[in-house]
Amino acid sequence: MDWLGNVVFEDREIENERLELTDKEANYILGPNLTLKNCTLVLKVPARRLSLKQVRFLNCTFEVKQELKNYQYWITTSLKGCRFKGRLSGCDFGHWPEYGTGPEYQLGSIEDCDFSEARLDGCRIMGSDPATIRFPKWPCFTFLDPIGRASELRRGKWPGLFGSVVVDELHNQPPSTVALTKYAPAVAKKLETTPEELRAVIEQFDCFVY
Repeated sequence: MDWLGNVVFEDREIENERLELTDKEANYILGPNLTLKNCTLVLKVPARRLSLKQVRFLNCTFEVKQELKNYQYWITTSLKGCRFKGRLSGCDFGHWPEYGTGPEYQLGSIEDCDFSEARLDGCRIMGSDPATIRFPKWPCFTFLDPIGRASELRRGKWPGLFGSVVVDELHNQPPSTVALTKYAPAVAKKLETTPEELRAVIEQFDCFVY
């Protein structure tokens, strides 16, 4: 349904379709009570143009054609068997009920999903089992159990400002955080180091996927 610039998908099940969410003048509203199965979603809009609420995605592929930045509302969706391609930064996935009080925050979950063809930076998995997730490889790297391993990681000799800005603050992540993925070139540029120097320390610990 297209109404006053809003493209709305709600209260139905869609299967085996390709949805192109690429009109920069449109607001795309998915949910509530929406299920998508075996669909491909092409995303080429800024975060402010995309609304997700109480959506179930089963075996869907997301082709992110424009970097999706600082988007938390994946946590109002159930993602199972999905694949992500493209660049995402500051995005959160999974179960984070403390983020809000509505019923959509109880739905949030992520399972058996594949980010191996995505570039993630500052993205988190919340309240779900990271063992079912395929994370992107280097130059992305993922902290597993960042809060639980924070004190151990602080003992590492991290290059540049990475220790004081990132590692020393791991214990301040939301309690639901089970994994945190960074993109080494972007981190290194900001924190006065190099990807190679970062990797040399990362390799000393067993709580990273890279």
